[in-house]
Amino acid sequence: MDAVDRTLLRILQHDGRASYAAMAPEVGLSAPAVRLRVQRLVDEGVLQVVGVTDPIATGFPVMAMVGVQTQGDVRAVADALGAVPNVVYLVLTSGEHDLLAEVVCRTPEELLEVVNDRFRAVEGVLSTRVWQYYGIHTHRFTWGVPD
Repeated sequence: MDAVDRTLLRILQHDGRASYAAMAPEVGLSAPAVRLRVQRLVDEGVLQVVGVTDPIATGFPVMAMVGVQTQGDVRAVADALGAVPNVVYLVLTSGEHDLLAEVVCRTPEELLEVVNDRFRAVEGVLSTRVWQYYGIHTHRFTWGVPD
């Protein structure tokens, strides 16, 4: 990545809908050249352009982080939990929990069903711990682009 790529990333973090024509003067390139740069960043896996939704506004007001202790192949457990539609974020961790899964649900009953019937039924899950959210305080996508 060079300085132009980093500038394009910063612009898109601020406004993911910025047009190639609007970005072009910021980086001193033509709009077609910007399009090629952005497409290369997407193709290389550096950039994803997505629509980010608010779970509450889309009917999922019950949110939780679920810590999972596993035995055996943690990746196989992660694959199974990642297939649960309510899981929106899943990471492998170290420490007390092997996995942390962010879950969104319509009701507290649905959260119980996800944790009790879906998560705990997965072979290799030893235990779960649930931290239900009161709400989203900070949701940041402009964490920075390294120089």
